[in-house]
Amino acid sequence: MRRIVITGLGAVTPIGNDPETYWANLVAGVSGAGRVTQFDPGDMPYNMACEVQDFDPTAYMDRRQVRRMARATQFAVAVAKQALADAGLQVDEHNRDNVGVMMATGGGGIVEIEYAAGAMFKRGWKAVGPFVVPMAMANAVSCLVSMETGARGPVMTSTAACASGHYSILEGYHCLQRGEADVVIAGGTESAISLLTFAAFGRMGPLSSRTDDPQRACRPFSVDRDGFVPGEGACALILETEEHARARGARIYAEVLGGALTGDAYHITAPDPSGDGAVRAMERAIRYAGLTPDQVDLILAHGTGTVLNDQVESLAIRRVFEPTGHMPKVTSIKSMVGHALGAAGAESAIAAVKAIGEGVVPPTINYTPDPELGVDVVGNQALEMDVQYALVNAFGFGGQNVVVAFGRYGG
Repeated sequence: MRRIVITGLGAVTPIGNDPETYWANLVAGVSGAGRVTQFDPGDMPYNMACEVQDFDPTAYMDRRQVRRMARATQFAVAVAKQALADAGLQVDEHNRDNVGVMMATGGGGIVEIEYAAGAMFKRGWKAVGPFVVPMAMANAVSCLVSMETGARGPVMTSTAACASGHYSILEGYHCLQRGEADVVIAGGTESAISLLTFAAFGRMGPLSSRTDDPQRACRPFSVDRDGFVPGEGACALILETEEHARARGARIYAEVLGGALTGDAYHITAPDPSGDGAVRAMERAIRYAGLTPDQVDLILAHGTGTVLNDQVESLAIRRVFEPTGHMPKVTSIKSMVGHALGAAGAESAIAAVKAIGEGVVPPTINYTPDPELGVDVVGNQALEMDVQYALVNAFGFGGQNVVVAFGRYGG
């Protein structure tokens, strides 16, 4: 099998609009939560979010293109270009047919659909602009990354709810293994902060109600957790075959060792309370990566901060690792960046890659232990430790479970 390595990173997040700032603030335990500004919540009790601040899309594309792109797509283009620059890789006529794009999203241009519908109901059908469809369609996030970078290899947009951004990394890995490309720009993007989405999630029940203190609202794995804080942003990774990366003298951050995708076949929004789908995803990812459970040092958890998710994920982790007598460290960065849905897995993937390279694990802030969960959470303060192998979990509505294993590159 080909070895697949990571050579570039890009990030636009609520706590930093480049990978270096993002990582520094993760380690420092900085929260990106605050009162929502992208719409007026009125009397809605759910009025906080982790929003991207000070993002200038014209730093990455011309103003004409900006006006024709959904905010999520702007993020996607930005992180793709950041990651290519970080990898020291230029897409040109010599390599463009062998550079793929696997960019994912959960909602695509859902906010743009909401705004267009509102305009139509107020002013009639002629108020709907000609770019609503290309702005709203989910595959625009990959297609426009392809157009903006010149990449003409395989282009795909995966939509697996909250697991989307992580599935794109796994599919990029498989694409490279199949020999369909030499390089893949892989990641996830999301910007779904609007009155409609907040109302829908609020009525469903998974949002935190701690609106008096947004930065302390999201409390993954804590005894007093009560829901997640919505987030937005994007992250991208440059995946390459080892042969291609070494031939061009690229710096290598880490290696993608393998991963797995499973289904719960249980419920459209709730996880299987037995944790069976998550268990199978972790077990298969470990096996496909050529590892054993006792070799896993760290899990970047899905860790949304909802009562049920954290309970089921903890159960699944115990089922996989307790029989070996080894329990890896567990952390959830959603305590700081919120739940960015289709971008969440990619955000965690970058955190795992940096933890492997830097020997530091970001904290789960706002943490008060829940003895019933029985997992070893890195709480409140970053932890210096040697991380050789890490798993990243991403579990989406509908029971889509994606787990990818990352490891230190040994040359």
